[in-house]
Amino acid sequence: MNEVNTDKSVRLSPHFTLGELTKTSYHTAEGNIPGHMAMENLKRLCGWLEILRERYNRRYGDVRREGVSRNDSDIPVVISSGYRSEEVNRKCRGAKGSNHLTGCAVDIRCLGPEQMIRYARLLLDTADENGWAFDELIMEQRGTTYWVHFAVRPKDNRRKILFDCRQKLSAGA
Repeated sequence: MNEVNTDKSVRLSPHFTLGELTKTSYHTAEGNIPGHMAMENLKRLCGWLEILRERYNRRYGDVRREGVSRNDSDIPVVISSGYRSEEVNRKCRGAKGSNHLTGCAVDIRCLGPEQMIRYARLLLDTADENGWAFDELIMEQRGTTYWVHFAVRPKDNRRKILFDCRQKLSAGA
């Protein structure tokens, strides 16, 4: 029973699937399939993402932004990068030792700087209110693209908070 589940439709939480947290445009012979520990780490992250989604919609769901249908009752939290295999991480020029390699990190797409700041605030509030630890919360920008990098490790979390805003996309960003 030690087989790794490769079914991308598997739910890690009510609103997030394995497919969403392993999607990549970098194709590899091995695929981008997390092992058992990485799956557990992704499930832990999804707990945070569920809270973020619920709180964001409760507080800001009536504030519609470009690209969001007015018929949507909830604004989804969109993951642009989650788990990365060693090969995927190398191809996308990810950091060596990245939390993405262990399923401990996600990049959350933001429609602009306002949503990026709101996501960061809600994640910080969640940590503070519950006494929970996180490893990294990095608000990032490359050109007109915004995202929040958020990481939670099983232990030894550092509560590292950074802004990484650059005007142009660099090779491998």
